[in-house]
Amino acid sequence: MNTKNNRRKKESREKLEGAFMEVLESKDLNQISVSELCKRAGLNRSTFYANYLDIYDLADKVKERVEAEVNQLYARELAMSYNSNDFLKLFRHIRDHQLFYKTCFKLGYDSSYQITRYDTHLTKLYFDDRHVEYHIEFFRAGFNQIVRMWLDRGCPETPEEINEVLLSEYRGRASTASAHVEELPS
Repeated sequence: MNTKNNRRKKESREKLEGAFMEVLESKDLNQISVSELCKRAGLNRSTFYANYLDIYDLADKVKERVEAEVNQLYARELAMSYNSNDFLKLFRHIRDHQLFYKTCFKLGYDSSYQITRYDTHLTKLYFDDRHVEYHIEFFRAGFNQIVRMWLDRGCPETPEEINEVLLSEYRGRASTASAHVEELPS
């Protein structure tokens, strides 16, 4: 395996994705050209096309990267098939990668991929599993709007403060259902 070429390819992709996210802050996706990205990244067009089919393929790869990073944050929970409801680590990740998440919102990926998983176990406790899809949509939309507003403001609050905003919305239900919640693995 040629690790030097693999490293160079990874570095080229990182440069192109970084340039893409920077340009996307001031332009719409359909206004961005491959030439503009390559110039900003200091790479040739052939390097772009060796990695991506077009600008839309690059946008899809950025989406996949977001999904992979969020899934990595929750790898343990995914492996054990439980939801820790630990949003603090996600809020920290969002604060540390603001441009990354702004890009996803600008591309409309917040509606096609939610950066959180809805806990259907709690839905059963709170709502007797009725109208689950409405509860999921309500949570997803509210969560995404909190994140979008926080990002638009430049994340002036700490991740702990934003986590508290989210948790405060659910305290009423949490106190009534806490007697029924099973201990999750730690």
